[in-house]
Amino acid sequence: MGPFAKDLLQDKVVLITGGATGLGRAIAEKFLELGAKLAICGRREEVLKAAAEDMSKLGHQVYYKSCDVRDPAQVQQLVKDVEFHFGNIDVLVNNAAGNFISPTERLSHRAVDAVLNIVLHGTFYTTLEVGKRWIDQGITGTMLNIVTTYASTGSGFVVPSAAAKAGVLALTRSLAVEWAPYGIRQVAIAPGPFPTEGAWSRLSPTPEFEQKMINRVPLSRVGDPEELSNLAAYLISDYAGYINGDVITIDGGEWLKGAGQFNELLDVSDEQWDDLAKLTRKGK
Repeated sequence: MGPFAKDLLQDKVVLITGGATGLGRAIAEKFLELGAKLAICGRREEVLKAAAEDMSKLGHQVYYKSCDVRDPAQVQQLVKDVEFHFGNIDVLVNNAAGNFISPTERLSHRAVDAVLNIVLHGTFYTTLEVGKRWIDQGITGTMLNIVTTYASTGSGFVVPSAAAKAGVLALTRSLAVEWAPYGIRQVAIAPGPFPTEGAWSRLSPTPEFEQKMINRVPLSRVGDPEELSNLAAYLISDYAGYINGDVITIDGGEWLKGAGQFNELLDVSDEQWDDLAKLTRKGK
C-alpha cells in the first residue's frame, strides 16, 4: 500500500516534459496511479507513443505529442494541443534535460548550447507559455521543476548543466514571488544519484566510478525512482499548497557530506582515531 489516497491527484491535468523515459516516466506513472490525467512530450515520437500505450493499458488517460522544448513555436503548439485535448492544464512538470561529463576546456560552444538550450531555455519557454495562459485565463496552477543538488553548489565536469540548473532554480524562486498573486505556485526537486537508462551511462560510465558515487552518499545507496515520484506527487498535491519557491533535496545526504570541510574523516579508522587523540592531547 502506498502513502497516498488513490484520488490524491484525481482529474488534475499534468503536462510533463521528457515524460516518456527515466525519472520523468516514473513520475508520470505515479501521477496516473493517483488519478491524474497526463500529457507527455519529448523529441522521439515512437518512444512517446510506446510509453503512452503502455500507460493507457492501465485505463489511464495519456496524451502525447512530439515537441522539442528548444523551439518556442513547438512549445506553444504543444500547450495549445494539450489544452484542446483536456480542456485545461493544472500542473506543469519541467523535467526534460540533457547532460554529460567532460572537462570544461574540452567543450565546444555546440556542446554548451546542447545542454543550456534544453535545460534552461526549454524550461523557460514552457514556463512562459503555460504561465501566460494561466494568468490570462485567471486560473491557478503549480509548476514543478526538476533541478539538481549542484544547482546550488556548482560542480566541475558538468558545468553547462550546473549553470543551466542554477538558472532554473533562480527561475523557480523568482516566479514564486512574482506569480504568487495569480495563484501560481513554484516548487522544485533536487535529486542526487538516481540511476536511469541513458542518463546514468553518460554520467557514470564505469562500475568503478559508479561505486565512487555511491560511496559519497551517507546512506550508501542510490535513490529509488518511486521515492522521487512520491515526493513529486506530494509537492503538486493540494496538501503542499503552502510550499512555494522551495527546492526539496532528495539525495541520501550526499551534498551535505561533500559540503562539510571535515566529512572525509569518515574514512579514518578507530586505530587512527586513537592515534590522533593521543596527538591532540599532546597538543600536536
